[in-house]
Parts: sequence; structure tokens; C-alpha cells
Amino acid sequence: MLSIRLARNGAKKRPFYHIVVSENDRIPTGRAIEVLGFVNPIAQNGETVRIDADKAKAWIAKGAQPSKTVLELFKKNSIL
Repeated sequence: MLSIRLARNGAKKRPFYHIVVSENDRIPTGRAIEVLGFVNPIAQNGETVRIDADKAKAWIAKGAQPSKTVLELFKKNSIL
């Protein structure tokens, strides 16, 4: 089963997350099928969230299930 979830990147105490599509049984930081965007929670100015809405909608139409956090991000950014 495919899932859309956050994959942590960045350095210690400086988190940076990619929004990825991956198999459910793989570890979140493992190889992703596709990267849909990013979340930068510590950005002072500039872009904190970027989501490719067309790709996200296409993956949901194919049956990928977003995680709870990603679902909230999609609702907040008017993707769902």
C-alpha cells in the first residue's frame, strides 16, 4: 500500500521534511517513489511549505493514503 508522509531530513535540531510517496512497509527516510514538496518548520522568512497539488491529487486518485500530518497540511493548503 502506498502512503504519503513526511520524511525527515536536515541536521540535528534543524528539521526539514520532504513530503514523499512511498511504500508503507519501507522506513520513512528510505527511498521514495516521488517527492511532492517540503515543509521547513524553522524558516524565519520565505517559504515554509511547498506542495505540488497536481501530483498530490494524482497520487490520492491512485489510492495513496496520506498520513494524519500530511492530511492536515493538504487541508490547510486547500489541496483536499
